Amino acid sequence: MAEDGTIISTMRVAEDLLDYLPENPLQEPLKNAWLYMNENYSKFIIATIGSYIIHELAYFLICLPGFICQFIPAMQKYKIQPNKPETAANQWKCLKLIIFSHVCIDFPFIGGAYFYIEYFGISMTWDDMPAWYQMLPRMYACLIIEDTWHYFVHRALHDRRVYKYIHKIHHSFQAPFGMTAEYAHPAETMILGMGFMWAILLTCSHISVLWMWLIFRLVETIEVHSGYDVPYLNPLHLLPFYAGPRFHDFHHMNFNGNYSSTFTWWDKIFGTDRQWNDFNKTKATKEWEVIDPLKEKSQ
Repeated sequence: MAEDGTIISTMRVAEDLLDYLPENPLQEPLKNAWLYMNENYSKFIIATIGSYIIHELAYFLICLPGFICQFIPAMQKYKIQPNKPETAANQWKCLKLIIFSHVCIDFPFIGGAYFYIEYFGISMTWDDMPAWYQMLPRMYACLIIEDTWHYFVHRALHDRRVYKYIHKIHHSFQAPFGMTAEYAHPAETMILGMGFMWAILLTCSHISVLWMWLIFRLVETIEVHSGYDVPYLNPLHLLPFYAGPRFHDFHHMNFNGNYSSTFTWWDKIFGTDRQWNDFNKTKATKEWEVIDPLKEKSQ
């Protein structure tokens, strides 16, 4: 009981200190926009069309910096695989499947948010929206939940008995770029996408949490597929054990190992970062041998 009282007292002190921070200049415009949305659109439209619009805007806007980088010579020093530049043909190939996937897979999947919101009574009101300091711990919890699901399911998809039927499509690009983050077989989109939904089921109490998690997840997955490692660009790098683009880029280059989406601990625990560690030791002295997962028994 004494510990509970200490925790509550600490939280109250923290909230009192937050009162001394400068007022957010965007709060009033955001509040007005949020109230307008609730007054003029139904729950169904907000949960389905609203969530889909946020996904599409966030996805392509987050992809944009990486796309622009290929045309800036000064940015090429940050390219992880400089001998494999992006090509217009590959980008068009990727975009076509992305559009199909977003319309035929993601839209119905995201549209299901309405039934989730109705069933669990998820709030959409301004007054119930969590504060930013309440939101951030939830985002961290979501990253951990999704990363755990992603590691074990992703590793299973690399089993050579199923790899060529599903996950091989995502590995069409040995040197990924941002847009390839959602370049995948429809079955993979649904299976790995369940990690996103588990996180929401366990942490979400307001639609703003759903939307914030959607943006967080897109920032993370597009960055690790970007093909560039630009220092200090992504604040997620401040998180302990954050994997980052080099970690996942190696997975695409090597096909095996580094199965986690966000953090490195599951690969460390199960030893599936062994080839990554060997690569970092040997890359300066010899060419790394890439093993085709269809010819070699996967880990």
